[in-house]
Amino acid sequence: MRTDDFDFDLPEELIAQHPLEKRDQSRLLVLDKQSGSIAHRHFDDILEYLRPGDVLVVNNTRVIPARLFGVKVGGTANIEVLLLKPVEGKEDHWEVLVRPGKRVKLGAQVDFGEGRMLGTIVAETDSGRVMQFQYEGIFNEILDELGTMPLPPYIKESLADQERYQTVYAKERGSAAAPTAGLHFTKELLEQVKARGVEVVEVLLHVGLGTFRPVQVDDVLQHKMHSEFYRVTEQAANTINHALEEGRRIIAVGTTSTRTLESAAKDGRVVAGEGETSIFIYPGYQFQIISGLITNFHLPKSTLLMLVSALAGRDSILHAYREAVQERYRFFSFGDAMLIADVEQNK
Repeated sequence: MRTDDFDFDLPEELIAQHPLEKRDQSRLLVLDKQSGSIAHRHFDDILEYLRPGDVLVVNNTRVIPARLFGVKVGGTANIEVLLLKPVEGKEDHWEVLVRPGKRVKLGAQVDFGEGRMLGTIVAETDSGRVMQFQYEGIFNEILDELGTMPLPPYIKESLADQERYQTVYAKERGSAAAPTAGLHFTKELLEQVKARGVEVVEVLLHVGLGTFRPVQVDDVLQHKMHSEFYRVTEQAANTINHALEEGRRIIAVGTTSTRTLESAAKDGRVVAGEGETSIFIYPGYQFQIISGLITNFHLPKSTLLMLVSALAGRDSILHAYREAVQERYRFFSFGDAMLIADVEQNK
């Protein structure tokens, strides 16, 4: 299986640079998982495709203002630091990406906020560096003061309202990127979903920057995923397992919810717990838990495109993407949405 098998042509002007004024007014491409048929709708039409008894699974992670700008101590170089995740067992130590990396070697220090916080490079890793922070006060409060939202590199415009890069159900801080499929939901739409008899279940996966990194090997099977922290509570597992026992649909909101559920799967059931996952889902994978997926349109040659291809078939997905380009859908984090499910049974 070649990485080039998941390529497609995307005009740059279709990459969404800002969110729509109303979250639920994005467009929705509906792809029937079995027949490959396509319908063009708007996101609030999702209610027509959800059935009483369905379980909608969302990722309640919250994005932290993970991008910090500072100055190298002993010099004048401007340094950008991107927080990836805290180092387990080491207080105030974070895995980070640093730009320009050549200027910040082991032992180098960076001043943030004119002395508000000091960061020291204490280790180098395969994926970046480890920085130890020194400060007075509460780290999250300082981060809220000094940090900015870590928007993906393909978004060139600034974001006026930082909350538009959070889902309306975001709770636990820890992500370096948003679970963007959930950005289309409003609180009102979620209440309508529940009123339709659909159960909404929350899981957690803290999204790392690996979600944006292209696959850099020719052979898909040689790609290694970065690990991310996930958690599934007993209550969430029980609700999902009860639905599975009754043959009801589990529809994941986003690839992060999908990866969480499939990471927690054992013998066709969800096992409650937490830990690190580096699960890589590509065509040939047999899904144990989900039967449907709400997702955005993903980058060419990305692991996310491979995941949706595993659910609906590569040819069907690439056909849908070509139609989305032709119909001028908006792509990537602030773009439009896709529903992949057995939708013709709704008729």
